Amino acid sequence: MTHRTYNWTTKNKNRTLFAQCWRPETDSDKTILLIHGLGEHSGRYERWAELFVDKGYNFLSFDLRGHGKSTGKRGHAKSLNILLGDIDFLFSKAKKLFSGSKFILYGHSMGGNLVLNHIILRNHPVAAVIVTSPWLKLKQEPSKALISIVFFLKRFFPSLTIPNGLNAEDISHDPEVVKNYTSDPLNHNKISLKLFSEIYKSGYFALRNVYKINSPFLLMHGTADKITSPQASENYVMNTSERTHLKLWEGQYHELHNELIYKEVFEYIINWLKTHNL
Repeated sequence: MTHRTYNWTTKNKNRTLFAQCWRPETDSDKTILLIHGLGEHSGRYERWAELFVDKGYNFLSFDLRGHGKSTGKRGHAKSLNILLGDIDFLFSKAKKLFSGSKFILYGHSMGGNLVLNHIILRNHPVAAVIVTSPWLKLKQEPSKALISIVFFLKRFFPSLTIPNGLNAEDISHDPEVVKNYTSDPLNHNKISLKLFSEIYKSGYFALRNVYKINSPFLLMHGTADKITSPQASENYVMNTSERTHLKLWEGQYHELHNELIYKEVFEYIINWLKTHNL
């Protein structure tokens, strides 16, 4: 396995995006493009990437702007379109790194929201889509009054950040994962008023436009997730094509790739990919 890191300057030259790639020693024509969740970074997926590499996949990810080693105010982005543009940018880099590869777009949590909206709005050709614990709705949705206040204030203070409310103990049953999360200096607990409003709205947009997803699509969620709503995921697939597959993991928390049963979760993904010749 080889591992490389990159510092990519965005097309408008206003941001540097940190990216990293894991690949097998022999060339592969299958590539995972992973979009991480709120407050975290691509480095938290190293173990996950190594599992995919062992099965013959390339694995490429980057730190979203305002996250990890990428530049930008922590927890802030000016618009959904800018974030979707960063995923376009990832595709352009991936095509140069892995010419002729089949791309599997994979998003977790807020990254799942971004992946779904990218598929719906940008219609970029992919071999498959994998989404885990997507932020379609939060498990505990804010009150309508609070949402109204946030939407009003973001017009005047779009980059103002507030705590995201995430409890680290809700990400995994594995205490070592929780300990590492809380001690990782690259993680943060911030979200700006603008970013919250964009992701909140785009979650509902994805729910209304799910029928536009026509690629092979695997959606997985833990039934005991206390951060994002497994019920929203379950409802989400009702209007999708027959190429969509929902897997609910009984009693599991938010980060299925970091749960105690992560190997079982991984094997499930691999077996699903094999059914689509990937």
